[in-house]
Amino acid sequence: QVQLVESGGGSVQSGRSLRLSCAASGYTYSRSMYCMGWFRQAPGKEREGVAAIDSDGETSYADSVKGRFTISQDNAKNTQYLQMNSLKPEDTAMYYCAAISEIVTYARTGCVPGASFDYWGQGTQVTVSS
Repeated sequence: QVQLVESGGGSVQSGRSLRLSCAASGYTYSRSMYCMGWFRQAPGKEREGVAAIDSDGETSYADSVKGRFTISQDNAKNTQYLQMNSLKPEDTAMYYCAAISEIVTYARTGCVPGASFDYWGQGTQVTVSS
């Protein structure tokens, strides 16, 4: 059973930075995830795909964060990161890490911010004040 654990959330002022981490466990090292990504959901709003990265390191981003957020991964540590710069109050949300481990899911949905993912973390809160 794959487990994803996020960390790094917090409260910051507008314009500052945060880095979120997502540690994955419960699968063999040789079986890399086809895709990993980040979603966020603010109270009263729909869930939004933020960023995604495939096993080759190809990245994609939602327009709302492009140029400010960077997704990366360290395969040796089974960890992915979301570097968030120039944060805005509208970035305030619960941020969730997600992963695609099944080829059928990856074939159907690809690796983009709005993809369907097989596994989800519990989330980490990010609050940006003006």
